[in-house]
Amino acid sequence: MERIRAIGFDLFNTLVTVDPQTLARALDRLVESLGEQGLEVQVDGFREAYRRQARRFLEATRATGRETHNRFWVAAALGDMGYRVRPEDPRVGRAVEDYFKAFSSKCQLLPGTMDALRRLGSRFPLGLLSNFTHAPAAWSILEELALRPLFKAILISGEMGYRKPHPSVFQRLLEAMGVSARELLYVGDDPGPDIYGALDAGIQPVWTTHAQQLGVRHVADLAYEGLPSPDGRVPRISSWEELLALVGVS
Repeated sequence: MERIRAIGFDLFNTLVTVDPQTLARALDRLVESLGEQGLEVQVDGFREAYRRQARRFLEATRATGRETHNRFWVAAALGDMGYRVRPEDPRVGRAVEDYFKAFSSKCQLLPGTMDALRRLGSRFPLGLLSNFTHAPAAWSILEELALRPLFKAILISGEMGYRKPHPSVFQRLLEAMGVSARELLYVGDDPGPDIYGALDAGIQPVWTTHAQQLGVRHVADLAYEGLPSPDGRVPRISSWEELLALVGVS
C-alpha cells in the first residue's frame, strides 16, 4: 500500500445506518403528506410505483453519472397513479421534505464510529464523499450526529450534480483534501459506487462489511446489483479495529 496521507469515507452503511422499518415509515409519511395536499394514493400501489421509478432513475445515472432527486421519483410515481404533477410542484417538494424528516431523525452511528474517527483524525485529515440525493437532509444528519467537525472536506452528490462512481466526484475529493490519488484511502461498503469507483479513479479503496456483519445494512445502490464481489482485490474490514490496524493507528 502506498504511503497514505488522507482517508475518505462513504456515509451510509459505512459510518451511519438506519433500519429498513424506518425507511418504510418514512415512505408512509411521504404518502400521508401527499394526501394532506390533495394527492391521495393507495399506499401499497404508490410504494411499488415509487420503488420502480427510483430504480429507473438511479439506473439512468449509471450511464451519465448525473445525480437524480426524489422529487422526480415522486412525480413519476404519481403519474403511474393517474396524477399529472411536475417534479417542481410545491406539493411534491413538501412531501419529500416530510419524508426526509421522518428518515433522517432516526439515523445512528455504527458502534465505535466516533472513537474510530477521532483516533484516525489524530493522524490523518478525513474527508466524506456521499451519494445523497437531498443534500439538506445529509447536512442535518451530520449535524445531529456531531460528525461535521471531524472532516476536512464534506462532499454530497446532491450538491455536486454527479454521484459516485463518476470520476469527477472522486477528483473533487482529492482536490479538497489536497492529496494525490495514490495518497488517499477511501472506505465504503458498496462495491459499485465506492470500491470500483475508487479503483477507476486510481484511489486505494477499503471495502467495509461492518454494517453487514452487524445485520444493520440497509439497501445498497440498486443500480449496481449483480456486480462481482471485490473480495480479494482490495483490503476488506469488518470492524473499526481492523481499519485502525491497517493504517497503523493504535
